[in-house]
Amino acid sequence: MEHRKGARKVSDIPVEIIELLNTGYLQTVNLTEWLAVDHIVLLENVLEELGFGQESKPILHRLNDLSEKKIMKLIPAIAREWRQALDSKSEGEQSRVFTALAQHRSDSVRCWAAYMVGQNQSLSLSQKLTAIRPFAADDHFGVREISWMALRESVIAELEDSIEWLEDWVHDQEVNIRRFAIELTRPHGVWAKHITALKENPAIARSLLEPLKSDPAKYVQDSVSNWLNDASKSNPAWVQQICDDWLILSDTKETKRIVTRATRSITDQH
Repeated sequence: MEHRKGARKVSDIPVEIIELLNTGYLQTVNLTEWLAVDHIVLLENVLEELGFGQESKPILHRLNDLSEKKIMKLIPAIAREWRQALDSKSEGEQSRVFTALAQHRSDSVRCWAAYMVGQNQSLSLSQKLTAIRPFAADDHFGVREISWMALRESVIAELEDSIEWLEDWVHDQEVNIRRFAIELTRPHGVWAKHITALKENPAIARSLLEPLKSDPAKYVQDSVSNWLNDASKSNPAWVQQICDDWLILSDTKETKRIVTRATRSITDQH
């Protein structure tokens, strides 16, 4: 069951799989399953599991009253509810519950914990980056995506400092960490707020892109090329120039692949 391929359509997901996802006993295996999880039902089960059954009614009531219940609105909303629920608890209890959420077998629950890091106003930018690192390196694609979305607002607020901190990340041996640094700073991003400063002046982040111009991992190559493709929509000349430079400096199949993908929007315009 854990090694299933996963259905292509929500309607094809077996009922027993949906039940196990919504009780938190299974991870999702593809985007179809990830989008099919009922986060409110899952939350009700996890609240009970972690000893918050008596406090669940008002929490669930507030979430059910939300005007928009799309997954990208629900995950941050649930993270806020957890943070509020923990505010009145002891440090030890806060630590116990956060650890349980962050290490939960359900990828959806770990997504809530990632957003709890991003929303934590008491943490500095560097502390948030340290705390988000396990989520950025998670084995599950959904947790990795949510991890950079959770820090997006923090990065926009402190962009230059963010880039400086992330310069170490792009040299990390862990492929998911290198990729995270690029996704976190994409000028457009997917399902996320745009970074206006990088749309206007993408050169600000060149120090993150340069070390990865010939990265061996396709996962990172795709991220770098998508970053540059984002930038090409507002700064095509800059993207073309950096790609031309890279082809001269780095005559590898990896660089050629990144450049081809990075310039796809520019090529389509001609």
